[in-house]
Amino acid sequence: MLPLSGIKVLDFSTLLPGPLATLIMAGAGAEVTKVERPGSGDEMRSYEPKLGESSVNFALLNRGKRSVALDLKDPAQREQLDALVDECDVLVEQFRPGVMARLGLDYESVAARNPGVVYCSISGYGQSGPRAQQAAHDLNYVADSGMLNLVQGADGAPVLPPALLADIGGGSYPAVINVALALFARERSGKGTHLDIAMSDNVYPFLYWALGNAATGTWPRSGEELVTGGSPRYQVYRTADGRHLAAAPLEDRFWTRFCELIELPKPLRDADADPQQAIAAVAERIAAQPAAHWRQLFAAEDVCCTIVAGLPEALADEHVASRGLFDDSVGDGDQQIPALPLPLAATLRDQRGHSTYPALGEGNSTLLGGN
Repeated sequence: MLPLSGIKVLDFSTLLPGPLATLIMAGAGAEVTKVERPGSGDEMRSYEPKLGESSVNFALLNRGKRSVALDLKDPAQREQLDALVDECDVLVEQFRPGVMARLGLDYESVAARNPGVVYCSISGYGQSGPRAQQAAHDLNYVADSGMLNLVQGADGAPVLPPALLADIGGGSYPAVINVALALFARERSGKGTHLDIAMSDNVYPFLYWALGNAATGTWPRSGEELVTGGSPRYQVYRTADGRHLAAAPLEDRFWTRFCELIELPKPLRDADADPQQAIAAVAERIAAQPAAHWRQLFAAEDVCCTIVAGLPEALADEHVASRGLFDDSVGDGDQQIPALPLPLAATLRDQRGHSTYPALGEGNSTLLGGN
């Protein structure tokens, strides 16, 4: 029995934040029904590269779900949807505030019919506030929070993040956490609730250290703080063959051993005395040898140092293989790809191994009684 077995989720979301959240719920046993536009469906179906009739991105984020295609402005099709609304435990939507109300599907309207519903609204800036209606994407939320300004390149410009921090860390994960907590609370009270998940709000926990500095009157600066490039103990150093070493010997015992291994002159081992001088000296030592030398040297040592891996190298790593992260697959017919690993403990997730993603509207006949 998976933790969300028997829980019915009605998913109105598209693209990444909501679909990843409901994918995690599906992985924990929930029955997820995706509501899509007739004809085109979720915009992500059209993305490249393709996997069968849809995109790789869509397949990765929507495996194990069902799809119904409905025109929410058509009264007859809305009537078909009502049965799903009435029996769902969780409803997830990702529109701008006010859109679901115009469709008659806002929390108040749904809760009047289904008082126990856990209604999760994921949006950029939340359901209230001056920016509630503002269009934005992940990069904007990270920029608004001050995070983007904390790591700058050599030219002083912020570095473009390679991960969708706000979409996933500020949207998908908080949505799953709050839905799970709301379902737990419902077990006690019998009442549902409306969850306001604002991606921009949820970026701030990533900045806990910066906020702590600010609270004491010291505003963090790019290139001058412990994790923004101001310390030799937390740096990326270039090797002789053009690769890079990610060095994070933060604790004294790690730093001491690191300095011994790279034969850093003793007068430069006080990282706090002159951080920039120490950074330059460490960089000079690391640049004297290729990546293979440092990989072998640090392999048996507790110094928190690793060679920066390319994605093909990372996926081929024996540790990743031993953890079985990519053992599951998703696909359509003969076309299969490794499924997206989910942040669920093995004892709490579906162990089927292979799953498919839904064709647009494939659930209309079974879930809506025809159409």
